[in-house]
Amino acid sequence: MNSEKKIVLVVGGAGYIGSHVVKALRDAGKSPVVFDNMSSGLKENLLRGIPFINGDTLFPEQLASAMKGVGSIIHMAALKAAGESMTEPEKYAENNISGTINLLNAATAAKVKYFVFSSSAAVYGEPQYLPLDESHPTVPMNFYGHTKLAIENLLRWYSQLKGLRFSSLRYFNAAGYDVDGELNGLEHKPNNLLPIVLETIVGRREKVEVFGTDYDTRDGSCIRDYIHVSDLADAHLKALDYLKHENQDLVINLGTSNGLSVLEIMQIAREVSGQEFNYTLGPRRAGDPAVVLAKAELAAELLGWRPKHSDANTLLETTLRAYRQSS
Repeated sequence: MNSEKKIVLVVGGAGYIGSHVVKALRDAGKSPVVFDNMSSGLKENLLRGIPFINGDTLFPEQLASAMKGVGSIIHMAALKAAGESMTEPEKYAENNISGTINLLNAATAAKVKYFVFSSSAAVYGEPQYLPLDESHPTVPMNFYGHTKLAIENLLRWYSQLKGLRFSSLRYFNAAGYDVDGELNGLEHKPNNLLPIVLETIVGRREKVEVFGTDYDTRDGSCIRDYIHVSDLADAHLKALDYLKHENQDLVINLGTSNGLSVLEIMQIAREVSGQEFNYTLGPRRAGDPAVVLAKAELAAELLGWRPKHSDANTLLETTLRAYRQSS
C-alpha cells in the first residue's frame, strides 16, 4: 500500500513557482504529478517525464480521478493579482476558496495525509511592526490576501476534523529563475518588479514606473523581502518532510529578513545587464507599505531551511538569463 501512496500531486505545477517545486521534487527522487488547468501555467514549464493532468479545481470529478496513488498534495493554484481581487472578488472567491474546498474534499475522501499550501505574506496586511513574524495580526488589505487567510482557516478545521496534516507557507516576494537554467518559462503580464525591469531591458516594455520616492527608507523607495524561487522550492520539500516526520501542522514565513529597495533593484539590474533602461518616478501607489520584511527564524529552526540563492545578484542574473533566452 505504501508504494501506491508515494505520488505528490502538485496543483498548479505548470506555473512559475509550481514548476520549480516540481523540479525540486524530481531532483530529490520524489514522484510528482502536475495538475493544472493551464490558465496561467505554461507548456514549457512541464518537465519531460513528469506526468501531467489537465484539470481544474472547480470540477470535483476531475480532482477525484486525480487522487489515485496520491499521498501528499502541494497546492499552488490561485489567482494572485491583488488589484484585480478588489474589483472582481467573486472570481477570486470561486477560484481560490471554492477550488480549494473541492481539493480538500477530494483529498480527505482519498485519505491523503499531507497538504502543503502556498500562502502569502498578504495575510498580514499593513505591518504593525517589523520584521513580520508568524504571530503578527492577520488583517489582509486586499481580497487576494483574504482568500489565502480563509484557506489557512479551512486547513486548521480539516486538520482537526479530518486528520489532514498541513503546512502553510507564507511567501514574501518570490523572484528569480531556476539556478540550473532548466526552467525559463516567463509569466504572462507579470505584476512584480523584477520581471517588469527585465521586460524593459529586453525591449518588451517602454519603461519601469517607480511608485513613490518619498518613503521613510534609505533611498525613499519601497523596500521588499525578495526570496529566490529555487529557495522557495526547497522549502516545500522540507515542509513535506516535516509533516511526515513530525506529524504536526506548520505555519511559517518564507523570506530572507533582508530588504531590497526598488531603486536598488534597478541599479543592480543595470550592473548585471550592462544596459540602461527607461524609468519614471511617480507618486505613491495606494496600499503600498514602505517596508515589508519577514522574520523567518521559525523556518530555520523547524525545517533547517535557509535561503541560499536569494542575494540580489543571483536574483537578477537568473531572471536576466531567462528573459534573454526567450527573446
